[in-house]
Amino acid sequence: MSILDGINSPKDIKGLNNLQLSQLCDEIREFLIQSISKTGGHLASNLGVVELTIALHRVFNMPQDKIIWDVGHQAYVHKILTGRKEQFPTLKKYQGMSGFPKPNESEYDIFAAGHSSTSISAALGIARARDLKNEKCSVIAVIGDGALTGGMAFEALNDAGMSKSNIIVVLNDNEMSISPNVGGLSTYLSKIRTEPAYITIRDDIENIVKRIPSIGNNLYKSAKNLKESIKTLVLHGMLFEQLGFTYLGPIDGHNIENIIEVLQRARNIKGPVLIHAVTKKGKGYSFAEKDPDIFHGVGAFDIETGEKKSSSIIDYSKVFGEEIVNEAFTNDKIVAITAAMPTGTGLEKFSKQFPNRFFDVGIAEQHGVTLAAGLAISGLKPVVAIYSTFLQRAYDQIVHDVCMQNLPVMFAIDRAGIVGEDGETHQGVLDISYLRGIPNITILAPKDMNEFRMMLKWCFKFNAPVAIRYPRGKDSGIKFYKYEDISNGKWEFLKEGSRVAILGTGKMVQTAFAVSERLYANNINAAVVNCRFIKPMDRIALNSIFKNYDIIFTLEDNYVSGGFGSGVLEYASKVNYNGKIELLGYPDEFIPHGSTGILYKKYALDVDGVYDTILKNI
Repeated sequence: MSILDGINSPKDIKGLNNLQLSQLCDEIREFLIQSISKTGGHLASNLGVVELTIALHRVFNMPQDKIIWDVGHQAYVHKILTGRKEQFPTLKKYQGMSGFPKPNESEYDIFAAGHSSTSISAALGIARARDLKNEKCSVIAVIGDGALTGGMAFEALNDAGMSKSNIIVVLNDNEMSISPNVGGLSTYLSKIRTEPAYITIRDDIENIVKRIPSIGNNLYKSAKNLKESIKTLVLHGMLFEQLGFTYLGPIDGHNIENIIEVLQRARNIKGPVLIHAVTKKGKGYSFAEKDPDIFHGVGAFDIETGEKKSSSIIDYSKVFGEEIVNEAFTNDKIVAITAAMPTGTGLEKFSKQFPNRFFDVGIAEQHGVTLAAGLAISGLKPVVAIYSTFLQRAYDQIVHDVCMQNLPVMFAIDRAGIVGEDGETHQGVLDISYLRGIPNITILAPKDMNEFRMMLKWCFKFNAPVAIRYPRGKDSGIKFYKYEDISNGKWEFLKEGSRVAILGTGKMVQTAFAVSERLYANNINAAVVNCRFIKPMDRIALNSIFKNYDIIFTLEDNYVSGGFGSGVLEYASKVNYNGKIELLGYPDEFIPHGSTGILYKKYALDVDGVYDTILKNI
């Protein structure tokens, strides 16, 4: 029987000796590789935190003590230790185990996560609530060096340092977020990693001075200036200690005995503590160690070769990557910005072809958007490529810095619509709603990849704020034989009909077309309109539709509230349209994890569901 077989709760690791803990680390890594090779998931990040997670559960008493995981994609080991290893075959499947911490899944998951840089703020809130309620527990935030590039993390560090609250921040420094980390903070941490002498010198001074009889403590207080001088000499200024933290590290994040010892020390220190643990992303699996960005979030793969089992089919992100490179060759004003996602957004080729015109700002969407505004006001054409779910983090910057000044920034909104297995935190179903009400912005969505290429060429030349939203993955296989030129605000009538009209946006136009074919086979001739411009709406087309059709269905991969259909209703009210309008999209609830096929079916947005809805309403 393996040691892992006997681990069903954190209590089960309390009595293990060091040799057994080391063996447990090996067994968990093997378990993760075997399991994720079948289901897909976040592999490299979890392989890197095995020892750290075991040590946390060994030293602290969960759930009385609280661990808050930043992003949460590295919490698989935590889930294994808290009684969920049998659920791993259901990882990210509909109604199965989430790939992120979820309080409604386990009492050990203290705070829901999925976006970065939130853990320290949440942990400080929990710590302050503990203090106000006179409770006793340790509160620990685990944050990666990639997430630490987010401005919110620094806001929280500044507040926590001033607060003097008992809080422990564990900095998991693996030199990676999803893609290699960039910026001054990454350079700063590299200096600390290569100059660990400070901790030894500091501790030696403290211990020696305090041992001097009678005057030791007073002399130690006087020696603080010496300590600060050494700190400046050795580490060129300790950022975290200047913020008010007691800094411990850097430590080897794969030496479990050392980690346990440091955590025990941190638990007894008054005030905020930061532990700097250096780990290796993908540790224990050679392919993940070599290519941690590829094995960050991976589909099913072959363990022996490391090759993904899914075929390499061109998707929307690749199309975007190709088109922006082609445009950049002829337009030297094109510059590209991303927030730590050059590979995921398809910008990797651009970054190599035009390194001086590519800016990876780290996990800092707000900064990235305002950086784009600065570039645009200086005469360039910035293209900001960010996933829909992450762009919402920069809402004020879109409003205040780009649209208010009517600057020609182009937003390439990847992963618009549902994305599936990552669930609530990653579904891109809000962007139409949060962008549509902003003055000066133009919003487009292509019906397929061919139209996507046409739209990109148009957007690159558009001299005002413009957003183009496109889905994850590939097309459904629907073939269109009509592609009108892109003209600002003009829709495309794909099929004429009688009485019934389906107004679709983006990828949902493919669903609308398939539904119309099925309706036609049942003697219902429904018009299909490709509403390629979500804003501005084609009011000329709408006037014609209102005149000729009694029943209108709007179809979008977005929330109904505030979405495309809401815009149709607003105009219908203005012109006193007397027909029936049904809005098809997502209801007022967060969309769970699961395959896109299952989720479309659940919300009646697949071909069968839309077909049935139309039949019930005509």
